[in-house]
Amino acid sequence: MKFNFMPKNEKFQDIFNRASKNVVDAAKSFKLLMIKWDSNSELFEKIRDFEHEGDLIRHELVDKLNHTFITPFDREDIYELSGRLDDIVDMIQACTDRMQIYNLDFSKNEGMLQLAEIVEKTTISLDRAISEMHDEKKKRRTYDYCIEVNQYENEGDILVRKLLKNLFADRSKISSLEVILFKEVYEFAESIIDKCENVAHTIEGIVVKNC
Repeated sequence: MKFNFMPKNEKFQDIFNRASKNVVDAAKSFKLLMIKWDSNSELFEKIRDFEHEGDLIRHELVDKLNHTFITPFDREDIYELSGRLDDIVDMIQACTDRMQIYNLDFSKNEGMLQLAEIVEKTTISLDRAISEMHDEKKKRRTYDYCIEVNQYENEGDILVRKLLKNLFADRSKISSLEVILFKEVYEFAESIIDKCENVAHTIEGIVVKNC
């Protein structure tokens, strides 16, 4: 029997919607930080606030999970999806914290801006997938959004390889320490996109099992 697998009397979908919006807001702040780079920007603290909000939303969802007898889909999938969404914001904060701590100059770093743009686009596709995943009639659209995430992840991989290649080619212009620090930041940014792809895979699995 086919049915809408998100019961109307449960609020899990609403919580997931809030969690995914929080992820998008963090990604937008990340991109804005790259557009208006300032090592003392208030956006660093704003991103930390989004990370804290993500933790609160996850705790709320887990608490609801512990007090709900009949869940809209497998408990393990609910727990996994909430955790992986939280991982994205954690990684955005980890990346921006290092950018600030290392005191690197990203004011003219077009590559980092492009990475931030990919992060933003990826989180928007995830947000759309999550908003549609409860509706069996929109299963195809949910898959399409997940495919977009996979495509953005490939774009991110290609861009990071290019940035690393250019970084090592320019070793005569910057110190060895700066090479190491820039490399770490680029790889953290790439990990943000990888975390998004993990969420897309989780969504696909949920839809396959429940629609």
